[in-house]
Amino acid sequence: MALVLWAISVITFVIFYLIPGGDPALRIAGRNSNEALRAQIREDYGFNDAKPVQYVRLMEKTFNGQLESYSDRTNVRERLLQGVPATASLILGAAAIWLFFGVLLGVISAVYAGRWPDRLLTIFAITGISLPEFWIGLLALYWLTYKVSWFPPGGYAPLTAGPVQWAYHLVLPWATLALLSIGFYSRLLRSNILDTIHDDFVRTAWAKGLSRRRVLGRHVLRNALIPIVTVFGLDVGASLGGAILVEKVFGLNGVGQYIADSVGSLDLPPILGTTLYGAFLIVAFSALVDIAYAFIDPRIRLQA
Repeated sequence: MALVLWAISVITFVIFYLIPGGDPALRIAGRNSNEALRAQIREDYGFNDAKPVQYVRLMEKTFNGQLESYSDRTNVRERLLQGVPATASLILGAAAIWLFFGVLLGVISAVYAGRWPDRLLTIFAITGISLPEFWIGLLALYWLTYKVSWFPPGGYAPLTAGPVQWAYHLVLPWATLALLSIGFYSRLLRSNILDTIHDDFVRTAWAKGLSRRRVLGRHVLRNALIPIVTVFGLDVGASLGGAILVEKVFGLNGVGQYIADSVGSLDLPPILGTTLYGAFLIVAFSALVDIAYAFIDPRIRLQA
């Protein structure tokens, strides 16, 4: 994990200085500033030092919580902590939806493979995978908010405002974010089930006279879920880094929206902080996925 995070921090730092217009003095002084002011800022902030020295200084500020935005001088860690509740609420709720319906529809498609339920769900899955999230979100806002006023026009209501208001403001973002993954997960699970159902251990279970529900639930589905767990762990980790498009469309003001605003202004400290934050979550969830394998497949055991 340490090596991965170090590599990502170096790559992010290097790319920033390769981008035209990535001068941090320009971010601090403003686009209408003169060269004398920018030169003074470079001297005061140490931007004239060697790039390795600047990198080390930036990483020290990152880990001691003193990293500040070049554009508005806000503390990056505090801003991330402000955005985490909205992003976590969005991702965890959407993840529960796409996992439940993805598994449900995948099992139905596999059980009725080649028949009309499978074909109908195939059309639904491919449609969901093909539609961009921001487009779905904009349509949902237009028809369900501005046309019929069933849902609020965006924004995030904290859980302290009440569970009902919290969920009411997140229904459309949850559905928008989950729709694409439901289609993908259902197709992936269908394929895994149809491949697993012909394995030797499944034929042995049938030969022992076990019921259809027991064979599908305890033997086929349990083994077919391993790739699903892998993808789910990576998806949740990556999404917790910031569901940028969905947060931007619905104005949730979470980590994803913070990333989008920072990239738009080429502000290195927030970009570096949020990138490391997202990378840590992906690496951490990857480790959790490896541990989860032992509970899903009895053939897998963690060893010291």
